[in-house]
This record gives sequence, C-alpha cells and structure tokens, in this order.
Amino acid sequence: MSISTTLFNSLTGLNAASRAAELVSSNVANSMTEGYGVRSLELSSRTVGLSGSGVHVDGVVRNVDEVLIENRRLAQSAVSYGDTLTGFLKEMEQVIGTPDQPGSLSDRIAAFESSLISASSNPASDARLVGVLNTADDLVTHLKSISSSIQAARVNADRDIGVQVDTLNKGLKNIEQINISIQESLAHGKDPSALMDLRQSVIDDISSIVPLRQVPRANGKVALFTPGGAILLDGRAAEIGFSRTATIVPEMTLAGGALSGLTINGNSVETAGARSPVGGGSLAALFEIRDEAAVSAQVRLDAVARDLVERFQDPALDATRAPGDPGLFTDAGAVFASGNEVALSSRLALNAAVDPDQAGAVWRLRDGLGAAAPGDVGDGRLLADLTGALTAGRIASSGGFSAMLRDSSTLASEFLSGIRASRDDAELSLSHSAARSESLKLMELETGVDTDAEMQKLLLIEQAYAANAKVMTSADEMIQLLLQI
Repeated sequence: MSISTTLFNSLTGLNAASRAAELVSSNVANSMTEGYGVRSLELSSRTVGLSGSGVHVDGVVRNVDEVLIENRRLAQSAVSYGDTLTGFLKEMEQVIGTPDQPGSLSDRIAAFESSLISASSNPASDARLVGVLNTADDLVTHLKSISSSIQAARVNADRDIGVQVDTLNKGLKNIEQINISIQESLAHGKDPSALMDLRQSVIDDISSIVPLRQVPRANGKVALFTPGGAILLDGRAAEIGFSRTATIVPEMTLAGGALSGLTINGNSVETAGARSPVGGGSLAALFEIRDEAAVSAQVRLDAVARDLVERFQDPALDATRAPGDPGLFTDAGAVFASGNEVALSSRLALNAAVDPDQAGAVWRLRDGLGAAAPGDVGDGRLLADLTGALTAGRIASSGGFSAMLRDSSTLASEFLSGIRASRDDAELSLSHSAARSESLKLMELETGVDTDAEMQKLLLIEQAYAANAKVMTSADEMIQLLLQI
C-alpha cells in the first residue's frame, strides 16, 4: 500500500468517524423528543481494483418500529374516541343530577310530591298551594334545562366536528408536502430523517381524530388508510368535507337531511356503526354524540315529559276541565297529542289557569283547573288525587323503557340509570384502551434512544478517530522523512 493510499484510507475513516459522532450527538440530544427515530450510520468498504480503498458512508438509517407505531396510533385513536364519548355521558349525568344531589330531576319530583302531600293535608293554606305551584314550575324548568343541555351538546359536537375536519385536511396536506420534500431530499442525496420525524409527528397528531394505517410507497413516501378502508392519502391528500350547523333543535337529524354528514373527495361516507370508514377516533365519537347518543337521550327525556303530562291530563282526574282541555302540565299551553312528542320536554309548561303571573289562580290546584270560583277551602280531595296520579304505577308510552309499572320518580331514575350504564360501559372501554396505549408508548420508548448505548458507541468512535489520526500522523512523518533524504 502506498503512502497516498494510506492517507486516503485514513481520511475516509476520519470522515466516517466524524459523521458517526454527529449522529450520536443528535441521538442523545433528542432522546426525549417525541417522533424522533434513532439514527445510525451505514458504512461499507471501498475497493479500487482488488485493493481496499477506505470506508464509504452509504447513508443514514432511521431506525423505528413501524408496526409498533401503527398499533400505538390505533390505541391512541381508541382512547380519543372513548374520552370524547365518556365526557358527553358524564356531562349528561351531571345535568340530570343523581338522586342524592339537591336540584336533580329525582329531587325535584320528590319535592313536587312532598308539596302536594303537604297541600292536601291543609288545602286552605295559600302558602302550601304556592309551594305546589313553585315545585311544579321547578320540575318543568329542570326538564327544559336538560333538553337545552342535550341540544347544546349536539351543537358543540357539530362545531368540534368542523374543527377536527379542518385539522385533518390541513394535516393531510402537510403530510403530502412532506412526502414531496422527502422525495426531493433522496433525489439530491441528502438525509431525509428530520423530515421523516416531522411526518411521523404530524401523522401522530391526526391519528387521534381518525385511526390510521401507514403504508410505505416508493421514494420514501407513505400512504394513509383508515382500518375501515378510506383512502386519506395516496400521492395526493383526500379532501374531507363537512358543513357546520349553527343551531340544532331536537327535530333536526342527519337522517332527515337537516344536518351535514361527512364526505371524502365529495363522496358521502358512513359516520356511525361497524361499516363506518372513519370509525374509532374522536371524529366518530362526535358524530355518535350528535346523531345517536344525544338524540337517544332527548327521546327518553321526552318520554319522561310525556309520562308526566299524561298522568295529569287524564280526563277522570279533574271533573271541572272541559273535554279536550290540558291538564296541569301542558304542551306549550295546549293539550298534548301523542303524535307530537318530539321536543316535548323543551315545550313543557304549567297550565296558565294555576299561574297568577298568567292571570291564573293557585286555588284552582285545590278546586279544579276549570273552576270559575273558589270552592270549599277544606276540600283536599283533588290535591290527594294529584298526588296519586304522580305516584301511580304506569307503563311509559314511549322512550324504549321496559313494559313495567312505574311511578314518576322511578321512571326518572331509570332515565338516569340508562345514561349511567352507558357511561360505565364507555369508561370501562376507555380504561382498556388507555392501558393498551400506555403499554405501547412504553414499548416505543424502549426502542428509542438508549443514551448508555450511545455513549458506549461514542467511545468506540473516538478510538476509531484516534486510530485514523495516528495513521495520518505516521504517513506524514514518512513523507517528511522522504523529503529530507
């Protein structure tokens, strides 16, 4: 081997050692950076003819476990779905209120019942009659408040769907541009690892919205699909379409065409059920809240309101009412018709005949809604009958409740129990998803930067650098010696 060949070989070794030291430095500096892939140097021996000619730096390898990352993303998406749905169900439970909470639905029904019993024991007391009026009004107000909260949750879900669709579109466009940048870097012989880190981070960000599967493509690009089969990125990013609705009322549904669905490149897609191509992330949970969970809660709330109205609308309860007149609880002041149940809870109102603010009088609670003048102040029979109507066993006419006899308080408790059971199921599923997600995150961290291994690698690099430097020094000494001859 000639001196010049020796110098060249050692120079290539120094260059390789320098590049390797840079990668170790980058690995250690980014040991806590999410989405960072561990870099390693890929080397090969150079040969000219049959003689060795140093070391060749083939490139930088970004070491990541793509299968582990994909599983972690799917788990992350499931956590996002469960967290979104659980949040809604918790909110509904708080709005309805548990029986032990003052001001809950059950508490207001109990207060109404108690006021009726109190008034029937002393029907001459105007204060006790006013107590019946106030507790009945509180019950109506609370049912209306629950209905308003349900529709507000639908409006919020619709708004959040719009925000997430915008985020998803921007993320997909960003990934499309990063794909192009990676291709250009490879074409110019540059290291695209930093761009790949950025791409992984962007994909991680949107994977909580919809579950994603990453498929490699030529020239360092990737394609993105959902487990349900939707193509979100393959060369070009898909365009996700959605139109927001500013105001939502119970009568507005997706099936009825009053609310916007989701489109991919202009084609409508299912947003709920096992066949949904976007199921599993927070976007699917928001659609489920807007179009299923909240709608179901409204239906059951309207059934509770209907049960309350029909208990006091029975013609046999108050002989002073004319046929076809409403009872104590009305549908916006009118008699309730069974075909007009949707949003009844939001229209519920007390009969104006008992409300002094509407030119009524509280003594009609004692003497009858159709009474023209006060009767016997000591006659509490109607008040007792009203109490009996509230506490009588009755089969709910709608709402999907089981066919069993219940009093008004039991029906309200069953309404709350349905929400709580759904919440318990959602929390259990969320707990499993969260545990799986955390396990996969820990496994991913274990495949990340090992600082101890990197420092050991640095010691070997230093030794290699020193050895190549010693060769160059020796070659230089030989050249100087030859020049002196």
